[in-house]
Amino acid sequence: MKKKYKLMGLASVALLFLSACGRGQVSHQSEGAWEKFVYFFAEIIRFFSINGRIGIGIIIFTILIRTLLLPLFNMQLKSGQKMQEIQPELKALQAKYPGKDRESRMLLAEESQKLYKEYGVNPYASLFPLLIQMPVLWALYQALTRVEFLKTGSFLWMDIGDKDPYFILPVLAAVFTFLSSWLTNKAAKERSGVMVAMNIILPIFILLVGFNLASGVALYWVISNAYQVFQILLLNNPFKIIAERERLEKEARELEARKRRAKKKAQKKRR
Repeated sequence: MKKKYKLMGLASVALLFLSACGRGQVSHQSEGAWEKFVYFFAEIIRFFSINGRIGIGIIIFTILIRTLLLPLFNMQLKSGQKMQEIQPELKALQAKYPGKDRESRMLLAEESQKLYKEYGVNPYASLFPLLIQMPVLWALYQALTRVEFLKTGSFLWMDIGDKDPYFILPVLAAVFTFLSSWLTNKAAKERSGVMVAMNIILPIFILLVGFNLASGVALYWVISNAYQVFQILLLNNPFKIIAERERLEKEARELEARKRRAKKKAQKKRR
């Protein structure tokens, strides 16, 4: 299984490298492997464009891609959740071995590995699904920005190739990005400053960039991030996680209370 993950991760990195190499227009005459992959996505979007409405094609294909990637996203979420659950214990180990010398680092690494093994956590497991998802989502993004026939036509109040005149899509994209980050981190036992900052910085970045993006790309961001919110609520609902955690903690407290009462009764009988 580890070898499989490594191979998939390497393949994803290779695709990302290929995607970064080209920024020009892509057409049916493009020869590069990555360009053909991008154009294939563009053709599928056109296929789903009912009555030539590219906006509908973008919505349908984005939902389709996100649904197909659902198992990988679920794997990423579950792994991330496990890592969040053991953060307090990891911090306790770091406090136990604060030294920067080789011996302290080795002891910290050994204790951390034992902790991972005890809870069945792979600290890198959440990265592999992400590496697989990124090239696919990036190909979809590049299809919208590099294929000419996906930049024409109108949808609702906007021209697909022009900026949203009312900035509705950038605002929605920012809102759904915030909700996605907030829901992902809500169930965390401890929140770092980086997590809190990213909850704010990323939506603002999406908003500012979205003001200058073509409406087709902004529409993709809205649908993709909205679907991600749906995925989190479906697969890793933080409210259910918090409720279950509180239930287990309550049961543990009640068990301890019963043990104390039983101990007191036993002591009274001895007297």
